[in-house]
Formats: sequence, structure tokens, C-alpha cells
Amino acid sequence: MKVLEITNVDFSLRHFLLPLMRGIRARGHEVVGVSADGKLLDIVRGEGFRVAPVPLARSLSPVALWRGFWALYRLIRAEKPDLVHAHMPISGFLGRLAARLAGVKVVAYTCHGYLFNQPGPAWRRGLGFAMEWLGGRLTDIHLTVSADEAADSRRLGISGNSTAIGNGRDPAIYRPNPEARTRLRAELGVPADGVVIAVVSRLVRHKGYPELIDAMRAVGETAQLWVVGERLASDHGEDMMPYFARSGLGERLHLLGYREDIADLMAAADIFTLPSHFEGLPMSIIEAMLCGLPVVSTDIRGPREQIVNGETGFLVPPMRVPELAAALANLVRDAKLRARMGEAGRARALALYDEGRVVARTLDLLGL
Repeated sequence: MKVLEITNVDFSLRHFLLPLMRGIRARGHEVVGVSADGKLLDIVRGEGFRVAPVPLARSLSPVALWRGFWALYRLIRAEKPDLVHAHMPISGFLGRLAARLAGVKVVAYTCHGYLFNQPGPAWRRGLGFAMEWLGGRLTDIHLTVSADEAADSRRLGISGNSTAIGNGRDPAIYRPNPEARTRLRAELGVPADGVVIAVVSRLVRHKGYPELIDAMRAVGETAQLWVVGERLASDHGEDMMPYFARSGLGERLHLLGYREDIADLMAAADIFTLPSHFEGLPMSIIEAMLCGLPVVSTDIRGPREQIVNGETGFLVPPMRVPELAAALANLVRDAKLRARMGEAGRARALALYDEGRVVARTLDLLGL
């Protein structure tokens, strides 16, 4: 079979779809990746995959939507795939519509987070719901990464057979690593009594950076914050760099940018946090759990499925600095608690979020 895997930007293709593309190829099928162009596509091509860049944008502009749809329709007509598997809200809708109009036999979709569940103006949430509802009429196989969103899909009539597949990472890569821990802590100047809190995400407002910076001021002088990630060209909203510039954290703050050595950085940290306002099912939390880190995140869709509050970490209300600071401070001052929660989190991640099992189940559901 020939499969087209469609997503919005190179970041998503590299970090979310590449393991699935490897699995499709391993089962003897041809797979082509499709997204907007970008430097991270070179990594995918370096593994021998063919990638077709198309002008997709993370935008609800009618002009952008038409350009993306027309490019996808022409590509699908030329490639003649047996299966189109689309991802993300906008590229997912356009990909399914183009596939159905082009006569593709099987159209599949994986939801990584519904637009209508995200904070924003009513018109945007309404349009997001309309796209998902109409998209559901175009879809043969409807998947979500989180159980909450599969339930939303069935409850709201988007798809009666929506199935939650989860997310996964490779536990052979994401694991406790004493050598990496020693090396990176020395490189980044962590003192003997230093406690490292890591966050890995795009540098956007809804990841909770303003609240995290405020919380760090109350956590204690021994705690450092490692911020791993960058702002994508397609990201919208407020720039986070002014918040970091006026944080007052001084040498306790390390802005590490985009990195490929996430597993090593996780192994070198002591605590992971992701105080987001909304999520799908965050890969970064899975990575942290596999590396044996306790996790502090917000009590929202996605993280509340991953974290057992009080056992593998703490769930706090979104956009609430006092509770976030208290949870982080609790872990900063208690090494035994960090170790106990980290071990429990790793066991949970091994049971639920092993990449090989998640990919295999997804391929089975796709009929590959």
C-alpha cells in the first residue's frame, strides 16, 4: 500500500509522525510525508523517506486555507495513495477533504488536540468545531491521542467510532542516563546542591511561561530552570522573550533553544514541568516520565491522563502561580520524594507509553 502522512509543519512531521512512518515502512508499505517546508525535513529525508512540501499554514485565513487545500488536492491526485492519514486540526481537515474529493479509498485522521477545546474567541472555537464535525463525515478511521478527546468526539457527534491511541516514545532512548547527567550538569554549571527544573516546549504563551517564571521566583535559590525549545515561525501570539529578559532569575535561567539531545537533557534534570493552558497528550511528559523525572503539570486534558497526582507528580490548576510554585518547591526540597515519584512515573510510562506498542496499535487500526 501507499500511504500519505499529512501534518502542518516540519516540527510536527519530525517529532510526531516520524516514528509512525518508520513503522509503516517496516511493514513493507510505501510512505510519503507531507507538510510545510522546513529545515527539520532534512532529518526525515536523511532516513530515506520521501517528503513532499506543500504550502500549509497554521492559519484560518481563507487564502491560506485555499492554497493549502489546492496543493494537497493536486498532490493526492498525482500520488494516488491507498490511504491518506491526516493530523492536526487545520491540515487534518484540508487533507481529509482533498483526499475524499480525489477519490482516496481510505481516509484516516488523528486528532492531537481540538481547537474548540482551546481558549480563544467564540468564533474561532465555533469554526474549529465545525471543521471537526464536517471532517468526521469525511473520515473512515478516526483516532485521537487522548482518551478525553475520543470521548468528546463520540459525545459531540464528531465520530461515533473515535479511538484513543495515546502517544509513545522509545524507552531505549528516553531513560535514566548517569553519564549524560554528569556531563551536561558540568557543562551547564549546576552546583552540587543544585536542583534542575526542565521544561521542553515551543516558546508560546499557552505553555504557561509567565506563570512558570513567577513561580520560579518563589521556589528557592538552589533551583535552576532549563528552558528547551524555540518559537516556530508559524506560532501566533505574544513573544515570550521579554518575560525571560525581565525574569530576575539571573544565572538560574538557562535558555537552551532547540535541541536534538532531549533525552540527555531530561536525564540531567531533576524535575520536569509543563504548566500549559491546553494540550493534546504531551510527548514531553512521556519523555520525562521515561527518564525517571517527577512531573508538575496542569490539571487539563492530556496531562491529567498521564500524571497520577501525588504519585508520579503533581497536577495544579492552570494559570495559578501559587499552586505551581508550591508543587515545584515541594519537589525541590525533597530528594526522596523526587526519586519515589520518578520511579513510579517511569513504571507508568513503560506500561502505557512505549513507542513500539503505540505505533503497532496505530498501524493495526489503520489496517496496515
